[in-house]
Amino acid sequence: MIPGSFEYHRPESVDGAVALLNEHGDEARLLAGGHSLIPMMKLRMAVPSHIVDLQAIESLHGISEEGGEIVIGALTTQHEVLASALLAEKCPILLEAAALIADPQVRYCGTIGGNVANGDPGNDMPAIMQALGARYRAVGPNGSRDIAARDYYEAAYFTALEENEVLTQIRIPTPAPGHGSAYEKQKRKIGDYATAAAAVILTLDGGRCTSASIALTNVADTPLFAEAAAEALVGSDLGQAAVDTAVKQAEAITEPTSDGRGPADFRTHVAGVMVRRAIARAQKNAG
Repeated sequence: MIPGSFEYHRPESVDGAVALLNEHGDEARLLAGGHSLIPMMKLRMAVPSHIVDLQAIESLHGISEEGGEIVIGALTTQHEVLASALLAEKCPILLEAAALIADPQVRYCGTIGGNVANGDPGNDMPAIMQALGARYRAVGPNGSRDIAARDYYEAAYFTALEENEVLTQIRIPTPAPGHGSAYEKQKRKIGDYATAAAAVILTLDGGRCTSASIALTNVADTPLFAEAAAEALVGSDLGQAAVDTAVKQAEAITEPTSDGRGPADFRTHVAGVMVRRAIARAQKNAG
């Protein structure tokens, strides 16, 4: 349980971090909060020769609203998400999800950028970012580019981020005033990954659903954006028939593995239950 030897770097700018990634290639790994990388290093599942610690880069911290978007620096911790008045008012689903991640010790150090960046299918924030229509800003040797969260995840631990790029910001279109949201997560114990989880975001007008977005956590190699499930709700009064259809559509795209959390068909069933609960609570929260 002791990591292999490595050289430690602590750049003070994004350009410095990118230069180190360019210099050391796939022998280098970025370190944010450390709660994904360090356990993998202790198990020798990751044996990088160079660690590039991002903590000294001030520009990667902070939460703000700019031009109709919520902008969250990649080094913002889950604790800072929970303490943000802006997110509590404009995007409360992020606080709800952050409170379900691991335990207080992890949330004080774990970062939202680390949670979304490495492609771990068990992480909670990626599906929520897909439901919110977020974009990830990546900076590399050729400048910056934005990657839609719905296009970012390619397979477990494989993403659209290049080896010499740093994910610097998460940019979320500010949800409509009065929207309703909910994140429902079933897990075996505190601190565990989800058996299955669902994020739902709704807007209503006169009791009818005018927009909907649904995404699923940990029921495939990647987070799942459940587009057809959401479409089943739009234009409806969120009655039994529409919700039943949405649940079936969401269940249909799951591909969970059988593991310690249960057999695959059970986890698909749980995903449907989470979608149903999240729709009901998002409807209640809309107003």
